[in-house]
This record gives sequence, C-alpha cells and structure tokens, in this order.
Amino acid sequence: MFSPTYLLSSSCLYVLLVLLSCFYGGFSSAPTKIGKGYRLISAEETPDGGFLGHLQVKQKNNIYGPDIPLLQLYVKHETGDRLRVHITDAEKQRWEVPYNLLPREQPPALKQTIGRSRKNPLTVSELAGSELIFSFIADPFSFAVKRKSNGQTLFNSSSGGSDSFGEMVFKDQYLEISTQLPKDASLYGLGENTQPHGIKLYPNDPYTLYTTDVSAINLNTDLYGSHPVYMDLRNVGGQPFAHAVLLLNSNGMDVFYRGNSLTYKIIGGVFDFYFFSGPTPLGFVDQYTSFIGRPAPMPYWSLGFHQCRWGYHNLSVVEDVVENYRKAQIPLDVIWNDDDHMDGHKDFTLNPVNYPRPKLLAFLDRIHSRGMKYIVIIDPGIGVNSSYGVYQRGIANDVFIKYDGEPYLAQVWPGAVNFPDFLNPNTVAWWGDEVRRFHELVPVDGLWIDMNEASNFCSGKCTIPKGKQCPSGTGPGWICCLDCKNITKTRWDDPPYKINASGLQIPIGFKTIATSAVHYNGVLEYDAHSLYGFSQAIATHKALQGLEGKRPFILSRSTYVGSGKYAAHWTGDNKGTWEDLKYSITTVLNFGMFGVPMVGADICGFYPAPTEELCNRWIEVGAFYPFSRDHANYYSPRQELYQWKTVTKSAQNALGMRYKLLPYLYTLNYLAHTSGAPIARPLFFSFPAYKECYGLSTQFLLGSSLMVSPVLEKGKTSVKALFPPGSWYSLFDMTQTIVSKGQYFTLDAPLHVVNVHRTPYYQCSKEE
Repeated sequence: MFSPTYLLSSSCLYVLLVLLSCFYGGFSSAPTKIGKGYRLISAEETPDGGFLGHLQVKQKNNIYGPDIPLLQLYVKHETGDRLRVHITDAEKQRWEVPYNLLPREQPPALKQTIGRSRKNPLTVSELAGSELIFSFIADPFSFAVKRKSNGQTLFNSSSGGSDSFGEMVFKDQYLEISTQLPKDASLYGLGENTQPHGIKLYPNDPYTLYTTDVSAINLNTDLYGSHPVYMDLRNVGGQPFAHAVLLLNSNGMDVFYRGNSLTYKIIGGVFDFYFFSGPTPLGFVDQYTSFIGRPAPMPYWSLGFHQCRWGYHNLSVVEDVVENYRKAQIPLDVIWNDDDHMDGHKDFTLNPVNYPRPKLLAFLDRIHSRGMKYIVIIDPGIGVNSSYGVYQRGIANDVFIKYDGEPYLAQVWPGAVNFPDFLNPNTVAWWGDEVRRFHELVPVDGLWIDMNEASNFCSGKCTIPKGKQCPSGTGPGWICCLDCKNITKTRWDDPPYKINASGLQIPIGFKTIATSAVHYNGVLEYDAHSLYGFSQAIATHKALQGLEGKRPFILSRSTYVGSGKYAAHWTGDNKGTWEDLKYSITTVLNFGMFGVPMVGADICGFYPAPTEELCNRWIEVGAFYPFSRDHANYYSPRQELYQWKTVTKSAQNALGMRYKLLPYLYTLNYLAHTSGAPIARPLFFSFPAYKECYGLSTQFLLGSSLMVSPVLEKGKTSVKALFPPGSWYSLFDMTQTIVSKGQYFTLDAPLHVVNVHRTPYYQCSKEE
C-alpha cells in the first residue's frame, strides 16, 4: 500500500544522492582503510571434518568503535557444492539469523580457553572439498575460495596492497570484508532495489540492504526486501562458469561493487558466508534453494489472472468489476480487496456498512461456484483500541514488540498501533488463532501481508495525544498524528557507521520500529529488523496451512533469504511509466534468482494513471509474469483492463496465451518447488555460453526455452529482439520460424501483439 510521506521523487532523490556522494565520499570514491586486520593464532580440525581457527586483532583502533580482539573462524564443506565460512566473536555470543527461522547446521560452541600462537605458525594452508577449495594466509589473515576443477579464484579477501580495499575489520557495530574480482565478471543479485541499468550489477551504483517502505519508483535504493546474495558468471575461453556467494546476515549493510572488487560494510552480526559452486546458473539456484528452502508449491488457481485496487469502496463495486471482466471476456481467477473491506482499517474485521457479512458471503458463494478466489490484505500493525478483540487478545498474550517494557507505539492506517513480535512463539500461536477466527468470519482463499518492513508513519518514541483524535478522519491517513520524540540516546538508534538507508543515509529507525526496541528474549530490532516480513510470512503460512491442510497462497511485500519457501512477492509501489515497465522485468528476474519465483509487478503501474498505450503494452508483459495482477492506487483513475477497448483486445490476446500455457506454468511451478529453477529467467540461464545475453534485461524466458520479447517503448510498433543460436517458433503462429546464429531480429509488434517464441532445443533438458 502507498505511503506518500516516505516517497521521494526520482529526480529529487538523484540530486540528493549526488550531494551526499560529494559530502560523504560517495560509492565511487577511494575507500578508507581501517586497521591492520587479524592474524591466525591457532588452527585445528574439528570432528565433523571442518576447520576451526582463532584470529587475533593486529592493531586496535577506535574508528566506528573498538575492535573485537579475538575471533573464531569455522570452515566446513557442508556438501559437495557448498562451503561455509563463519567468523564471529570468540568470547561472546553474537546475533545471527535465528536457526529456527532458517534451519541450518550450528557452528562449534565458543571455547572458554584458546591456544595461542605456535613458534612457527602456518602461513598458507588449504581445505579441499569435491568442488571448492578453501585456502588462507595467516598474517594478515585472509582467505580465498577456488574452483577445484580449474583453479579459478572465486573469492579472495586479501587486499594484497590493493587500493580498492583494506584488511578485514570486525567491531561490534561495524564489520568490513572484501573480495577481489576479475573485471570481466558479470554479477547479479544484491537486492531488493530498482536497478535502472538492468540485471547486471553496475559498478559504483549503491547497493544497500535494509528493509524499508520506500516506493519502488526510487532507483538504486534499499527497498522492501534484503537478499545479500550475488551470482558471479564468468566466461573463460567460451566456457561459462557460475558461482554464488551468500552472506547470511540480517543487519543493515552497504555493498560497494567497484568492478574489480566488492566490499561489505555491515553494522552488526557475524560473517556467515556460503559459497555455491554452480557451475551453471540453474545449478546455483538448485544449491541455493536446497539450503535456504525450496520455493512454496503454489495452488494452480494462483497462476490465473488477478485484479485488485485500493479504493473498491464497497462490495457492489467489487461485484461490478467481476461482472465487467466476464462481459469483456477477459479471464479473471482472483479478485482482491485492499483495506477497503476493513472496519476502520483494522485487521481481521469487516466494514458492516460497505462490506456486510451476509452479502459478502453470498458473493463468495457465487464466485467460488465459478472457481474464482478471493484474497484480502492484512497489515502487521494492530490498532490500539480497547474494544477491538484482536488487540485485547494480543495484550492478554503479550505478543507485541516492547520499548521500555511497554508495547512499542507506532502509527499506520488504523492510527495508533502495536507491532506483533513474530519471533515470539506466543505471537505465532496468537496470530494463527486470529487467522482462524477471521477465516470463520470470511472464507478467504489467501492473505496479502503488506507494510511489513515494518512501515510506520511516525518515528521515535510516541504517545497518543490527549484532547485530539488521531487520526482525525480527514486528510491523508499517512500523516503522523502521535506525539513523538526522536530517539538518539542509544548506539542502536545512532550507530557509528551510517548505511546509505533510503539512498539518503537517513536514521535507520526513521519511519519504522525504533531500532532499540526489543523482541522476544531480548533481541534488538537493530538486529532483527530485516527479518520482520520473513517471520510474519512463516507465521501466516503456518496459520493458513493449519486451517485446511492445503497449499497456502501468501503475498508478502517484505522478504528475506528463504521467504520464497512461504510466500509470493510483488515489486511494490511502481509508477505507470515506460521506465517502470522496463524495471519490472529486472526485479522479477532477480527474485527468481533469490528463490522467490512467484513474483510480478503491478500491471499498468500502481500510480499515477497510465496511458492507454502503456497499459496495452504492460498487459503484454504482465500476462507472462509468474504472478500476474493488475493493481492500482486509491488516488488513480480506474485501470481495470476492460476500461479501454484497445487494452481489452491486448488482454484477450496475451492472457489467452497465458491460459493456454497454464499447464506449462504449473509444471514450472513444480520444478521451482523441487529444484529452485526460476519460472521467469534471464536468457543466460539457458544460454550461459552466449555472452551477448549476460546483460539483457528487456527479454526473458519462461522455463528454459519460451522467450518473451515485449515492446517497452512508447510509439513503437516493432521490437528489436536478440535470438540466441537455434530455431525459434512463434507461439502465436507456429508457421513463423526464425533461425538464428545468435543475432538481433526486428519483429513486427502492432499494438495488440506480443512476440513469444519457443525453441525446441532445450525442451528435453533435465530441469523441464
């Protein structure tokens, strides 16, 4: 949902970024080197075949705080194609992504006594697995990961006197580590952000990971999800090799990619690296999702077309929308409600006037009898209201995040709210009970969890004002009306290193939960912030699956590593512009690599009003998103596909083909669940040796061999499309064949035509 108080125009953001880059040194300037790093002082083999070492700081300094003097290093080849490198404080337990949220092997317990350095310490050593080799230099400590088959260095943290980066740094609130890179490496990932340069990471663009309710119209900005993983694709003598690197850390971080190096700057947690050997892109996602969790198997109906709008003020409007789609002969499988169905924007309620339960149940009976489904939104903020049963039961079960021992007070659409703490087992049980109660009230077919970064219309420590209504009921609902004071007294609210939050280095507690607020068992919001949407998705999935035992459908805005095991995703608040249409392809392809294959963008844009031509072209792309939904803003004119005759025709054509492909899409959904293979993929997934498609972001594949080549520019009636080597058949007219040696072709594309081609070359490959 839209939060205009936290929206920055792209032009305004660009100017501010330029000014800040001058003031702060920017993302492209020479890095500041901090300290002399660590030395290895002890090393031993562990009973499980791993490697355990201890690192001692060489020279202390106080830049961004004192160094942690002694670190524990643990290395293990967990599988033939996965290597783990874990570095933490050797003497005190530090925050890590909870092992119950993302199940994985535990590193060895911290030792009470640690052996000191030998007279002749090792200077070089190796630990070889079947696919990867780990090696290290003892002083100053650095490590490298190589591919066993050809000796190629995949990761090398040694600065080697380089100007690009310094030695490893490990402080309580500032961790830094880097790797050398060959200049011809093609990197992908490190999201969620809107990447204007396409799917390949672009040197010196900012890559900040911290979940934030910033509209997706803002470029190169940390958005709703945090996925600290990248894939590196290299072409060596015409032979492709892909590998991937995951840094499993939920704290805020900046990642500086300079072309020949990549540097992580993180404000907490540990170094917990996982290296995946590939060597193909499909091999990487198979290995990656085997570790983080296979994507959820989606119900068949979710592959149909969905319609939503914030602003369906009453049930009769929703009924008219369904009927108008039927009259226009445009397929529609799922109708959605934003918060219009709620009583005063409160979760798990119905507006008794605009959505009376008897009439809503009768409507659902009608659409369910036709095979259609109904989904509604739920925001995490629970309205503070003594007559509201959901809130009362939440207080009774002590389920909310705390500040100074009391539920942390924030403001979202209902007004004053408290946020459930999904790290608390009591909260998970309470949430499941509320979902059950609501399902008995309204038999919804899925849930849409939004605003879960978490979004807050206020900042700091707030109280409910006395003597005035909040919100007033007039004017925009997103204006903060609580009495609030900034919180700067703790190092969690004002950390020494400022990540590039929202592209503007704003305080990390701005318009979200205060970072010194406390979760279950004393966990700080500072550490757990980016896990909020992930933990809510897990609780929601458990609740829905417990109702009927069926595959749940959940759509989540905020995501983290592993979210695809529980939820689908959409790309958030986009604009109805040609540029945003292009950006949507990159984000959809990125999420496939992140292990969230059920993904799509708001077709025709969330706001403002799209042009008729743009909506024509957008449905020709959106009909082939894995998750295909038209969604619009409260303040935008209506943009259902039947609103224009031309768009109706384009929708009939493009969606008609999608519905013919439903068995194919369902098969891809199954393959995603069993192997992680993305539904929508970049062309290099099927043609990794063909370097021309490494940066291609204007075309995409469904599965291994179905290629969509849409029109993405105003006024165009043809499209220049790259065809990898092979024979390609038009899906709309199989008599039209293109035989390519690997070249561009200009294709006719009048207003109602989208070019979709199939090559038989890969149709018998093992992933399909």
